[in-house]
Amino acid sequence: MAFERPTLTALVRQAREDMAAIVGGVVLRASPLAIMAKAMAGLVHGLYGYLDWIALQATPFTATGAFLVAWGALVGVLRKDAATATAQATFTGAPGSQVPDGTRLARSADGLSYRTTALGTVGANGTVTLPIEAEEAGAVGNALQGAQLALSGALSGVTSAATLATPATGGADEEGEEAFRARILARYAEPPQGGAPSDYTRWAMEVAGVTRAWVAPSGAGAGTVVVYVMLDDAQAAHDGFPQGTDGVAGAETRGIAATGDQRIVADHLFPLRPATALVHVVSPIPYPVDITISDLAADSSATRAAIETALRAMFRREGSPGGTIYQNDLFAAVDGVDGVERFTLSTSSITPPTGHLPVLGTLSWA
Repeated sequence: MAFERPTLTALVRQAREDMAAIVGGVVLRASPLAIMAKAMAGLVHGLYGYLDWIALQATPFTATGAFLVAWGALVGVLRKDAATATAQATFTGAPGSQVPDGTRLARSADGLSYRTTALGTVGANGTVTLPIEAEEAGAVGNALQGAQLALSGALSGVTSAATLATPATGGADEEGEEAFRARILARYAEPPQGGAPSDYTRWAMEVAGVTRAWVAPSGAGAGTVVVYVMLDDAQAAHDGFPQGTDGVAGAETRGIAATGDQRIVADHLFPLRPATALVHVVSPIPYPVDITISDLAADSSATRAAIETALRAMFRREGSPGGTIYQNDLFAAVDGVDGVERFTLSTSSITPPTGHLPVLGTLSWA
């Protein structure tokens, strides 16, 4: 039986009873002994709380803060810091005009600041494309190709407007504590095995912004490994799907290099993989699943919204490229919503094609 921590009331009562036994009489409520008993009970209650906290830090299942970081460090799992987004931006101007390294730009949509990370000279065609990075770390720096930027200050011979020539990718917020804990527990449960599928999953999850990863051994032929990744938070504007093109690491000479988010993951995997493995980092293809719910008892807009949230969470939890979403998964997600009393769900189990990730499509009500 688990130890049950005494309540403060129980400790006060026990202290008063002990005082009464010592003096051989009754301890009155307002007497000095009763006051001492209450003070002692409060101190002991605080010590019980401290012991409870120590017990929580004694295992990675419940540790928090610096203690969780220490549990991760013991097995080489470090918390992912916030990362800054990078991209290529195209400037226009008079041929020969220079765009200095460190030139600041603001995103026209919201004023978010970027800066160039290299010196460039406008070519004979009147343009120059330079690498830029967001000045603020986090997913907020990600942006679509074609997004408009404006120079924060005037440059001689260079127009004030610039355009993203590639999507701004790689921006990610600091890893949350529960996501960090999940990676630590996975590392304890599945020790490294020199290139097993679980190793590739763990390596991919080390990249800032990556929240889910799956591995397909020989997915592109003998000697290859295909790694699918999702960035549910960093690329929330795109339903979590990576922004870039599929491919291999930049240093890999046996395939076409990936770009964007896929390139970041591929470059991280390259020095970690077994030497002969050809690793492709791939974005899953969305496979929308349309669902119709009828005969919903206690129907309301709040209940419908909660059902949609529950279904999206289930698809994120259970979905995998080419994997099956079973009918009972759908039923369980809807049935677990507070207020749902009765409903009819006609959708059966779904198995998408290889490489396709099931996601919630159109949710209809009948």
